[in-house]
Amino acid sequence: MFKIFSTQLGGYFTKIAQKEEMNIEDSARLLAQALIGDGHIYLHGTKEMEGVISEALYGAEPMQHAKRLFADDKQEDVTVADRILLISRFSTDEEIISLAKQLQENGHFIVGISAKQEGELSLEQFTDAHIDTQLIKPLIPDDDGSRYGFPSLMTALFAYHGLKFTIDDIMNEYE
Repeated sequence: MFKIFSTQLGGYFTKIAQKEEMNIEDSARLLAQALIGDGHIYLHGTKEMEGVISEALYGAEPMQHAKRLFADDKQEDVTVADRILLISRFSTDEEIISLAKQLQENGHFIVGISAKQEGELSLEQFTDAHIDTQLIKPLIPDDDGSRYGFPSLMTALFAYHGLKFTIDDIMNEYE
C-alpha cells in the first residue's frame, strides 16, 4: 500500500508543479508586494491546513513577515500594504469562503490554496490568485471499491513550498 501511496502522491506533486506553475508565480508576485511595501503576509488555514501555517511561521525556513490572520480569536488589522494567504482542503469550504468574501469586500488582496471542487461558491471566486492542490479524493483503492489515504496537508505543503521558493526568488531579484 505504501508504494501505491507514494507513487500516487508523487503524481499529485507533478500535477501541481506542472499545472499550477503560472498560478504559483502569480500568487508569489501578489504576496511579494507586501514584502516590498513593508507589509505583512497574513495566513489562515482551516482544519488540518493549520499545519501549513505552522510551517510558514515556525519551520526551518519561515516565510518573511508572515503572521497569523487571527490572534486570540480576533482578526488582525490588515492594511492596504498587507496580503492574505488562505488555505483549505477544498475550495468549497464554507468557513474559508465566508472569510475570503468578507476580506475581498474590504478591498484586501488574497491568495488561496485549495483543491478545486464543483460548487455554487468556491474560494477561487473570492481570491486574486488561487493554487489548486488537485487532490479531491483519497489515493489508495480498497478491495471493496472505496478509497483511503487523503494527504491534503501534504499537497498543500508542497504548493506552499513552491509559493515560498518563488517569493524568495522575487525578493532576491528585488534586492
